[in-house]
Amino acid sequence: MLDSQVFQDELDSALTDAQAKGALYVDVNSGNLHRKVGVYPERNHRMPVCCSVMRKNVKEGDEILHEPPKGKGASLTIRYYLPR
Repeated sequence: MLDSQVFQDELDSALTDAQAKGALYVDVNSGNLHRKVGVYPERNHRMPVCCSVMRKNVKEGDEILHEPPKGKGASLTIRYYLPR
């Protein structure tokens, strides 16, 4: 089963890669992030954990570009500004 560290590692990788390329920000979508680590959209997905990790990493100035009605869904999209 996927735990929060798996999602944290994948998010860290996305942030590091974007920063290495000189990007000013990176938009991360929870559905895409979850697909990279697996088991989505299967029945035993861990989307609430994925979204919690994404929200935990929001810093002042970052933007929530899209938020699903219940807060934890595959359409959550956050713009993380770089450098971190």
